[in-house]
Amino acid sequence: MWPLLCTAGSMRSIQQFIGRATVAICLGSALPAHAEHVDLLLVLAADVSRSIDEDEFNLQRKGYAAALTNPRVLRAIAGGPNHAIALCFVEWAGAPEQNVVADWTVIHDEEEAAGVAATILAAPRSFLGRTSISAAIDFAMQRLSAASNIAADKQVIDISGDGTSNAGRAVTDARDQAVAAGITINGLAIINTKAGAGYAFHTQPPGGLPNYYEENVIGGPGAFLLQVENFDTFGEAMTRKLESEIARGGSTRNAALH
Repeated sequence: MWPLLCTAGSMRSIQQFIGRATVAICLGSALPAHAEHVDLLLVLAADVSRSIDEDEFNLQRKGYAAALTNPRVLRAIAGGPNHAIALCFVEWAGAPEQNVVADWTVIHDEEEAAGVAATILAAPRSFLGRTSISAAIDFAMQRLSAASNIAADKQVIDISGDGTSNAGRAVTDARDQAVAAGITINGLAIINTKAGAGYAFHTQPPGGLPNYYEENVIGGPGAFLLQVENFDTFGEAMTRKLESEIARGGSTRNAALH
């Protein structure tokens, strides 16, 4: 084998090349990966406070899963410019009670949607406490900040619940802070007429729960509210809501589902 002969000049060139390559490798490893672009960053925030009994909780869970895999919702996802959304599903109750059930997942198609739906259905109930809508909004904001590797022009927090906030800071303060950051908060007000007598003021406040959500919870560009008359129709309501959020950007306002 022929010996490798290097002059002083060529050795300096090799050393310079190795140095540049090492710097490039180091810089490359320090740079963040390109964020994946989707049409919507969506936090689904589900109320699991104690006014929701086990039957209602199960109907709610099944409704979320059915909506995510509904062909209408899948068509809305496929019809967007990026043909994808990113979704995080959380459950909440009192001020210190928020839990990520299904963390950020990019959904392009039925298979990915079914995976999220299966995760939601399989998880145990997170809480059975009071109702802090403000803490739910604050927690959802944290989840949006954590989605650093996913980019979207539209960011939405979707709050569903059957009662007024009775724990934590003022709901309007949390809402206004989110709206100031460019976040849209949409609502699904569930009319729960089967809650115990002790929950009557909570689930049926003066003026009605939809009016409470309209005045205190929803806000931001294109914000809207859907009203659902009972947990049996939760899945259809959530399907309509997701369609609107994904395809129409939330153009429907204060629509009622009977």
